Amino acid sequence: MQTIARANRVFGDKNNGLIVDYIGVFRDLENALAIYAAGADAEGKKPIADKSELVEKLREAIEAITEFCAQINVDLARINTSEPLQRISQIDDAMNAILENDATKREYLQLATNVTKLYKAILPDPDAHAFIGIYTLTNVIAQKIKNLTGPADLSDVMAEVENLLDQSIAPEGYVIETDRDDYDTQHQETEKRIDLSQIDFEMLREKFKTAHKRIEIEKLRSAVNTKLTAMVRLNKNRMDYQAQFEQMISEYNAASAPPDMFFDTLLEFASELNKEGERAGIEELSEEELTVFDLLTSAGPELNRPERDEVKEATKKLLETLKAERLGLDWRKQTQLRAQVKLAIQQILDPKLPDTYTPELFIQKCEAIYQHIYDSYYGEGKSIYTEN
Repeated sequence: MQTIARANRVFGDKNNGLIVDYIGVFRDLENALAIYAAGADAEGKKPIADKSELVEKLREAIEAITEFCAQINVDLARINTSEPLQRISQIDDAMNAILENDATKREYLQLATNVTKLYKAILPDPDAHAFIGIYTLTNVIAQKIKNLTGPADLSDVMAEVENLLDQSIAPEGYVIETDRDDYDTQHQETEKRIDLSQIDFEMLREKFKTAHKRIEIEKLRSAVNTKLTAMVRLNKNRMDYQAQFEQMISEYNAASAPPDMFFDTLLEFASELNKEGERAGIEELSEEELTVFDLLTSAGPELNRPERDEVKEATKKLLETLKAERLGLDWRKQTQLRAQVKLAIQQILDPKLPDTYTPELFIQKCEAIYQHIYDSYYGEGKSIYTEN
């Protein structure tokens, strides 16, 4: 009983174990449970169930996702029985409907995940043949939606490893082959990520008029989010952009912003991000220098051009000295080394900053810069600016 339990423990995405019984161990297990365990719970459920119950749960999961799709005018059964070429456009139509807002997208992905988990749980049982079509369809739609919203995460990679292992160890007689498994390899159009810096905004507007609008919105939104996340990570002074973006998404999800208006707003916001991304070059600073410069100049004081140039020189000198002399191995772990970095920041900036910095403001700026250095520089030349 212990051996079986440890091999079949339910945890995380694993919703059931599987006992394959060749020598009558199941009968002995039931006897052991009758003696040492409570047996059935208050609802009469036993800790061990026949695999046919998973098949029934899969049917219920498919009914749930079919009903949800019907509510947004998506007929999964019709798509599943269509000709391959028709199926491609119908899948795009379905995605466009599912992407009405974040709530509908999230609910569909949750329902599709449930179908996938239960389908895999009944493999390699021959009963899986009855569900291969609808499982493949819901999974392809889910994967295409995920491909729009960002790069694959670790769970996707692990799923591929799991599929490879399944193919390696499954008895050959139970291998289920179907041309529907190739929805997104043979017929799915490869989605290219949008590089905001290369956008032809007028061309994108023209494409939006004739394409599935919500799909195009999802692509652009994902590109904006990816670029914005990277930009904010390098420079926390850009948090206002993050708040603005989140407000835009909130208004769209609340249906207060029609798709056409939201798309135009996204394009305008993307243009602003491009300009922000070019600001370091305009200021003749590197990205890491721009971050410190922003810390020194945001929220005051007011500076004229010569004073701004002084602050830039102070910024360059500060980073050059700290990286060369103070940010060694494990500097963040030792109290003495941290104190030396704090002191160095003050000693380097004090003679180089303009007189417009009051003593109180000077201390505030030094504290903000120290916190930034602590968060962003790991030592031995490694920092968020050296990561790929």
